[in-house]
Amino acid sequence: MLSQYLYISTAPTLSRDEVDAILATSARNNPARGITGLLLYNGRNFLQLIEGEEEELVALMLRITEDARHSGITVLDRRAIEARACPDWAMKRVLIAESIASRPEMPHPEPPEGLAPEIRKMIMNFAVLN
Repeated sequence: MLSQYLYISTAPTLSRDEVDAILATSARNNPARGITGLLLYNGRNFLQLIEGEEEELVALMLRITEDARHSGITVLDRRAIEARACPDWAMKRVLIAESIASRPEMPHPEPPEGLAPEIRKMIMNFAVLN
C-alpha cells in the first residue's frame, strides 16, 4: 500500500551544513527504499513529507524518531495515496527563509501539484507563517 506521511519536528541547533548532510543522506538512501518526498527547514523546525510503501515509511519514521538531532516529532497527516505527489524527488529541499523577518520578501515555495489541498495548505502555512 502506497502511503504518505507529513510530520513536523524541532531542531533548533542544526547548521545549514547539517541540514544539507541530512538531504544528501536521504537522496542517497531513499531511492533503494522507494521513498520520495520533500523537506522544509525554517532554522528551528522541520516539516517533511514522505511517500512510499507503508512498511518502508514505518521503518523510516522509527529511524527519524530515534535521531537525536531533532525532537517533538509529530505526525500531522498519514494517509493511503493512489499516486505519489513527489515521484521524482528522492528528497527535495523546499527553500524558505530561516529568518522570520525575511519570509514575506521571499517567493512562496511551490509544492507539487498532486498534493491533497489540506496537505498543500499545511506546507504553505509552515513556509509562510511559521
